[in-house]
Amino acid sequence: MPEPMSMQPMPNTDHPTFPDPMNPRLSLLLIGLAGLAVAFAPLPVQPIAPQERTFEIDARQYAYSPSELQVNHGDTVTIQLVSTDVVHGLYIDGYDISVEADPGQTASLTFIANKSGSFRFRCNVTCGAMHPFMIGKLNVGIDNWLYRSIGLATLAIFGTVISMRQKA
Repeated sequence: MPEPMSMQPMPNTDHPTFPDPMNPRLSLLLIGLAGLAVAFAPLPVQPIAPQERTFEIDARQYAYSPSELQVNHGDTVTIQLVSTDVVHGLYIDGYDISVEADPGQTASLTFIANKSGSFRFRCNVTCGAMHPFMIGKLNVGIDNWLYRSIGLATLAIFGTVISMRQKA
């Protein structure tokens, strides 16, 4: 036969019996400082062996497709410019090189990406009224912003979880 339950007084539950969590302002400050550390920390530079990169760029009135190219410093880059409607050109600022393609034709341009940074490329043949807006971008170097963005997104998720746990 089961034993009868003893009548013990219930503990006082007017206040929580566990210690209060860390000060929310201090938590947010620490999360913010960690975010700044991730955003501005120098990333390790990994030497990447130069590669041969080939891009086919379709040029039609007022647009390149693709309009953004990503290569690493030291890569040998070949751009095959295909004009689909009128004569188009491609001039890369900072490298001072260009190529022109006649309608329906392909023209090639090969160079070594020996300057790091972002360089604008543009049509250097007047092809119509919106010609000045026919531009693209050549990015030379490791895409550090991608890694920084991943770090900041992870930190934001972590901070949100901590903030939600403190409110519960």
